[in-house]
Amino acid sequence: MKNIQKMPISLQQAWSFFSDPHNLLLITPPFLNLKVVNKISGKEIYPGQIILYTVKPLFGIKMQWMTEITHVDKEKMFVDEQRKGPYRLWHHQLHFKPTDDGVEMTDIVHYRLPLGILGEMGHGLIVKKKLKHIFEYRHERIRELFKLGDEKPVIEMD
Repeated sequence: MKNIQKMPISLQQAWSFFSDPHNLLLITPPFLNLKVVNKISGKEIYPGQIILYTVKPLFGIKMQWMTEITHVDKEKMFVDEQRKGPYRLWHHQLHFKPTDDGVEMTDIVHYRLPLGILGEMGHGLIVKKKLKHIFEYRHERIRELFKLGDEKPVIEMD
């Protein structure tokens, strides 16, 4: 999955907001009921940082989700990977590129579901649409928080 959002803000503003793990709660749809359950020190992610959440991804079932920040290239990109949670694989890259008008932010998400063929069926029926909705919601929240224009999200689902 790929998601691109252009923002007429500085690279420093974008990095400051998105590299603060607390801000994920501000841009996540309420229906996921995402909560951070471990103490997060500092306002900026760092390699090796573990973040533990509870989340209700499907049917209101509460699950733990543990991610690790595995790579950080300040003001360019970072990677978070699931260590425990609803996916068999979750690898999320967030890239920042300065443009003449501000910053282009690109999410690249590689994921796999558990349960083999059942997971694949669930992907087509439910998960793919939910992920698209989550990124559309995030796009809208970012527009509201940064008081941006009406640009529509560019979300490519595999």
